[in-house]
Amino acid sequence: MKLLFDQNLSPRLVDSLEKIFPGSLHVRAVALDRAPDNTVWRFALEHGFAIVTRDSGFQERSLVANSAPKVVWIQRGNCSTRVIEILLRENADLINSLEHDRNTRFVILQ
Repeated sequence: MKLLFDQNLSPRLVDSLEKIFPGSLHVRAVALDRAPDNTVWRFALEHGFAIVTRDSGFQERSLVANSAPKVVWIQRGNCSTRVIEILLRENADLINSLEHDRNTRFVILQ
């Protein structure tokens, strides 16, 4: 599954997770780092990305939207990029399963 890392996450995650999530991008790479959430949402939906974020807004929106990209919501307090990388690695199977699961719109990682 391709991941689109939100502005609140490090762009370094793209390279460090390339083997597990090939084709992933950071919003900065597509000039969306200052874009409103609805623009990021639309980009993810149109290009087949799951949004990875620490922001609850994307998860909340996925509950009410007719058409939604998958969302990986990281609910960790202040932690390092390395901790987030490990969290994503440990949950790679769950995240990748979202791609084929029509009923699940988001996962919460703690």
